[in-house]
Amino acid sequence: MSDVVTGDAVVLGLQPARLPSRALSVLIDLVVVLAAYLLVSLGLAVATASLDEAAVMAVSIASFLLILVGAPIAVETLSHGRSLGKLACGLRVVRDDGGPIRFRHALVRGAMGVVEILMTFGVVACVASLVSERGRRLGDVFAGTLVVRERIPAARALVMPPPPPWLVGRFAGLDLSAVPESLWLEIRQYLTRARDLDPAVGRRLAERLADELVARTGTPPPPGVPADAYLAGVVAERQTREARRAFGSAGVAGMPGLAGVPGVAGVAGVATVGGAVGAVGMPAPGFAPPVAPSSVAPPAAAPVVASPVADGREPTAPATGFAPPA
Repeated sequence: MSDVVTGDAVVLGLQPARLPSRALSVLIDLVVVLAAYLLVSLGLAVATASLDEAAVMAVSIASFLLILVGAPIAVETLSHGRSLGKLACGLRVVRDDGGPIRFRHALVRGAMGVVEILMTFGVVACVASLVSERGRRLGDVFAGTLVVRERIPAARALVMPPPPPWLVGRFAGLDLSAVPESLWLEIRQYLTRARDLDPAVGRRLAERLADELVARTGTPPPPGVPADAYLAGVVAERQTREARRAFGSAGVAGMPGLAGVPGVAGVAGVATVGGAVGAVGMPAPGFAPPVAPSSVAPPAAAPVVASPVADGREPTAPATGFAPPA
């Protein structure tokens, strides 16, 4: 992992891209750009056949700058660091603090790329990437950027801790429609890395995120609830609502991590010989329902009474299993 640190002293778990993956992405981008440049050059050669030599030279230089230099800059700016080659290799260009790049970052990288990639056939870029600790070329150093891997193995994914049990269900009526996705992403990143932060820094970051969440929802947290616990409870409530929309109420009830209590999914009764059986509670996996002690003893089996016709005696009432009082 890299040592990328944000302004809030949060260490991001970014993995810098190394030379092989970066070289493959640059090769894909060059093939696409050169193919487009050749097609445009052929079209311009036909269109400018009647012009003089100076005009043809000016058009050639303009097409070179617009396609080989301007097009990669525009693509990285509009896609926030994802060119076609980087998208195929699972890479992305970000700032040194982990944020998305802007036009000035893409402009510096593109201008330096002409020198260290096109004019030197990539030799300077390869040497700089091998020497750099995080695999950066000169364009990344001058622009303050870093190429990272977006596709991280599932084994390295961080798990978000569950909310405190005493906060489960406290935010059921909270309006979360005005909370943007970017704020949810910040909260999830904080919760997954809260244990790695300095306590004072983590507390300030949690309070800032909680204030932004309160401003979006319009409802302050309950009195005495810490900021980190409030964030965990609200995120759990959002996950519960998403699961309810996806799987329905019965699916959420059987998921103790979302509903907070051992879920019981109702199963419709099945008709039997003795009558209809009512709804039967099916406990959620991992939870054993408590068995209440029965206050009524099971009835004793009735003794077999001989038929009066068979033995010639008078008919008698069948035994009830209870002894008469003395």
